[in-house]
Amino acid sequence: MGNTPSTHKVSAQDKAILDMKNQRDKLHQYQRRITVLTDRETAIAKEMLAKGDKKRALLALRRKKYQESLLAKTDAQLEQLEKLTSSVEFALVQKDVEVSDMLGGMMSNQDEDEVEDELAALEAEVTGVPLPEVPTAGLPLKDSLPDVPRSELSSKDRAKARQRERDEQRVAMLA
Repeated sequence: MGNTPSTHKVSAQDKAILDMKNQRDKLHQYQRRITVLTDRETAIAKEMLAKGDKKRALLALRRKKYQESLLAKTDAQLEQLEKLTSSVEFALVQKDVEVSDMLGGMMSNQDEDEVEDELAALEAEVTGVPLPEVPTAGLPLKDSLPDVPRSELSSKDRAKARQRERDEQRVAMLA
């Protein structure tokens, strides 16, 4: 609700999976570069053989062989990375399933008691100090109000009257 769209928080597992997938993409790019290099080395070897330069053709084929060994190592790394990514994703799914099973399944009596105790503790924390009951009877009404004094009050009498008013207000607030 409101103007801001709801967004999911990114967990550490999500970041780890993203990092592994980025690494996988980099390995795919590296494989493509190696494949281009091996194709170029093959073309160079053919060209050198056509010119009759057997040493350079042999050197080009050695470089090609080296590039192919790098490609094999990259394939092994890529396979290992994909296994790791899938195992992390599977663990996350499995965790979600376990939580759903726990919430949906039967809990032992001890687990149920612990949950109820925790709920009671949270309720006590939220409510804090128990509030007094609301009175059902109305406030007593005075039949008549006191008479207004007709003479000026002395400063001592004024101070006493103010103190009495404050005390009455405090009592009224507490009631």
